[in-house]
Amino acid sequence: MVPAALAAVFVFWGCLMSHLMNTYARLPVAFSHGQGCRITDTEGREYLDALSGIAVSTLGHAHPRLVSAIANQAGRLLHTSNLYHIHEQELLSDKLAELSGMPEVFFCNSGCEANEAAIKLARYYGHKKGIDSPTIVVMEKAFHGRTMATLSATGNRKAQAGFEPLVSGFIRVPYDDLEAIKAIGRRNKNIVAVMLEIIQGEGGINLASLEFQKGLRRLCDKQGWLLICDEVQCGMARTGKWFGYQHAGIQPDIATLAKGLGSGVPIGACLAGGLAAGLFGPGKHGSTFGGNPLACVAALTTIATIEQDGLMAQADCIGALIRELFAAALAGVKGVVEIRGHGLMIGIELDRPCGELVGRALAAGLLINVTADKVIRLLPPLIFSENEARELVDRSIPLIRDFLTS
Repeated sequence: MVPAALAAVFVFWGCLMSHLMNTYARLPVAFSHGQGCRITDTEGREYLDALSGIAVSTLGHAHPRLVSAIANQAGRLLHTSNLYHIHEQELLSDKLAELSGMPEVFFCNSGCEANEAAIKLARYYGHKKGIDSPTIVVMEKAFHGRTMATLSATGNRKAQAGFEPLVSGFIRVPYDDLEAIKAIGRRNKNIVAVMLEIIQGEGGINLASLEFQKGLRRLCDKQGWLLICDEVQCGMARTGKWFGYQHAGIQPDIATLAKGLGSGVPIGACLAGGLAAGLFGPGKHGSTFGGNPLACVAALTTIATIEQDGLMAQADCIGALIRELFAAALAGVKGVVEIRGHGLMIGIELDRPCGELVGRALAAGLLINVTADKVIRLLPPLIFSENEARELVDRSIPLIRDFLTS
């Protein structure tokens, strides 16, 4: 239960936010500034940030290189539109192509926009093959966004409810189940692509096995389907590699990015290669704001800092340490189902709904999240240190134990 004092604050803040559309169940706090992995609220209270704006603040808060780069670019040029060449966009596309092995990049503003582009690419690919009703295989518990097409691809009935009719052209299968996809392929000749998150974030930090990923790549090759990897949450070095699919040594035809790409400056990207390369021409897709100079400079600085400071290896090492510490501290604790994840994308599944832990953690000076009702989701900035990892575990363990015994 939320403490009475905290509940009163919820009511107070609800009154203050009366002109905002009521689309979020916001916590009763607002932040004024941050530094590194710490963030301070308007009352002067400091918190350890283990959520990084839902995997967005890759470099933490107020990183000096990012602050300087953004300020310098803002003093030169913010926006021109894609009617013209944008030098920073071309530099960023070259860098992402180098890191991903995918030769084409389209820039947008968010993860759902990147996934919209991926869906359009897949449908266009199907129509060019003479398929009138191109169909994309998607996964249970998936989350690809809240626009109509990405909502339809999402495997969350709670999110979809009330927005029917959904967009057609999607078939859903269990996550990490290659045989189910093969069976669908035998029955449906309109399939043009398979779309999945290598790690499901909103779905509960569920990991696709390496064997499944490799088998899916082989199946797509055999059938002539596009493989679409939604890397919006797990991309940009969060798992210890630039992209989640690189752990399996596979190459998708389409990959989507957003969240951590700009370290807080909104930017998304749809990368294309293989059978998806060369499909779009002028007029087939677009974005007014996509890839503007400011956003691209933020992304270029993020990538350069990850490389220069060894943050990809740090994410792998610190993430493993956090999981080990939680596993040791919660060993044998009744109610703990599983501790899982990859790099700094970590889930602690309990045997009961645990959303109230978010408020308890906030009161204890800690920012966390709960997803899929029963999974504590931790997404620290890539700059998280060993000391901060130990502090996160030390602060979290009493909260979890008290919750499970209350």
